[in-house]
Amino acid sequence: MVSLPGRVSLDDVDDRGLASRSSDGDIRAFEVLVRRYEQLLGTYALRVLGSAVDVDDVVQEAFIAAWQQLPTMEDFGAVRGWLITIVTRKSIDRLRARHEHSDIDEVEIEARSDGPDVTASANSLDEALSKALSALPPDQRRCWLLREVAGYGYDRIAQELGLPVSTVRGLLARSRKSLVREMEAWR
Repeated sequence: MVSLPGRVSLDDVDDRGLASRSSDGDIRAFEVLVRRYEQLLGTYALRVLGSAVDVDDVVQEAFIAAWQQLPTMEDFGAVRGWLITIVTRKSIDRLRARHEHSDIDEVEIEARSDGPDVTASANSLDEALSKALSALPPDQRRCWLLREVAGYGYDRIAQELGLPVSTVRGLLARSRKSLVREMEAWR
């Protein structure tokens, strides 16, 4: 984005400023937020969904919902966590909708360009990790996903979940210990 002398580029504006401008209807500011968080939200949605089939749709739906809800947002500085919360909800809605399909012809199958052995191994690893993650208590799973997938620091996780940092550290330690034990066969 080209900026005039003495003017700040929207790419240099912090999340708080972009969210504030977006809530006032500034589409260009919202486009910067989309570019800034599109990859993170896609990665996070992929981990929650367990398949790339619906990731783009979920992220797009999340950004549409965010655009519509921005005028009601209270803390513009927490836009990253707020977007992840929206993606989480949209992903869960999509998972629920998948289970409602009764006709096998309606289910989309993800095409992979890898060979069958690589695809089978990757699918098995994904299944094992998803199974291990789903076996974790909810707080441990949320902490692990926010740390390992979303890339949040301990303080940010504590803020997002409303927990003390010491509790987050303990939850992460227990989740890692459980995952190491469950994923031992994949070492």
